[in-house]
Amino acid sequence: MLVTQTLACETVYAVLSGQNLTEALSTTWRQNPNITPQQRGAVQDIAYGTLRHLGLLEALLNTLASKPLKELELKVLLLTTLYQLQFTRAGAHAIVDHAVNVAAKIGQGKGKGLVNAVLRSFLRQKDELVTAAQKNERAKFNHPKWWMTDMKNAYPKQWQQILQANNQHPPMTLRVNRRHCDADQYLTLLGECGISARRLSDFSIQLDKAQPVDALPHFFDGWVSVQDWGAQAAAHLLDVKDGMRVLDACAAPGGKSGHILELANVELTAIDADAGRLKRVDDNLARLNLSAKVLAADASNPAAWWDGKPFDRILADVPCSATGVARRHPDIKWLRRPEDFAEFARQQENMLDELWPLIASGGKLLYATCSVFPAENKLSAEAFARRHPDARREELSSEHIPADLLDGQLLPNSEHDGFFYALFTKVN
Repeated sequence: MLVTQTLACETVYAVLSGQNLTEALSTTWRQNPNITPQQRGAVQDIAYGTLRHLGLLEALLNTLASKPLKELELKVLLLTTLYQLQFTRAGAHAIVDHAVNVAAKIGQGKGKGLVNAVLRSFLRQKDELVTAAQKNERAKFNHPKWWMTDMKNAYPKQWQQILQANNQHPPMTLRVNRRHCDADQYLTLLGECGISARRLSDFSIQLDKAQPVDALPHFFDGWVSVQDWGAQAAAHLLDVKDGMRVLDACAAPGGKSGHILELANVELTAIDADAGRLKRVDDNLARLNLSAKVLAADASNPAAWWDGKPFDRILADVPCSATGVARRHPDIKWLRRPEDFAEFARQQENMLDELWPLIASGGKLLYATCSVFPAENKLSAEAFARRHPDARREELSSEHIPADLLDGQLLPNSEHDGFFYALFTKVN
């Protein structure tokens, strides 16, 4: 436990210093190649859990400490330990003893007494402290105040549901490759392996419990892919047909590219500005035994890569705040700033305007984000339509997508993450 507590502290420390969680964990794995799978899982649980419940944990710490802690390392140690004491089933006294030992290492003995006093005080009055802390909205919903205010304004009836969904463990959902079987047939295979799951649509399955992919029948033969049900809506809404020329404009890691190719025999060009992430596109397509033209290219600068032939369909899954997938990346809640949205909006506007001329007459462009903020969703789509009189916004419908898609917006819930879609047809 001492190793996992130490590594979890280092990871959360990196996030609270400004690094995103994915990068922080990558650094932890790279610097500690000999930790066991169990230790790795424990580090992930503590890091993700601490960031999911950071509002509550900070409120508890503020109550327990006699004055604000100046040393971030010591603060992180207490936050991660409070998470373990409140949300895990590990032995409380062992957790406290190990935390005191970690304090001795990072503070050269100076923080031992404080850590011991804070944690034992928490154990003595745990229920009362948690109840009192949750009277504060930041502690109750574990989001920054500005985020909660924007959700209340945008979704007066659903804001609490959205915030609560962001604090849950995300579901593990499979996209069934229709070139091999359908959801019912794959459910039978899962049952034979003792894996319980349920059908979401003809080609979508939600597992009752997350599984390693090597436990999934025929995963490495391309029969299924791990993809949120809300994300699966993109390829269905794009309405691709055999023979079409299609562009996936921000393709990495390739989940939507693979889905497009499963649905129809199209000529797909998959581009992404991040050349380092394109290997994942190649790997995903290779596993599915599908192929596309994969390019390291910037969608906002077509002059550098476009061959001049118009596309019948374009998927513009643009860079965004990723606030619809915050439960998969809980660091987003604490690293995003209100001013970030202006920069995202500028990038989105520029990218859409540059891609629109690439669409053939009668062709369609699907604008997609994994955000729940109207500034980069509804408002951005409306602004695009005003700038382009030849863009007709279409109704969104498909028997394979979640039924709660309202005016293009999916809000996170137990079945899917948060996404936004707007479909435009180029008219003469």
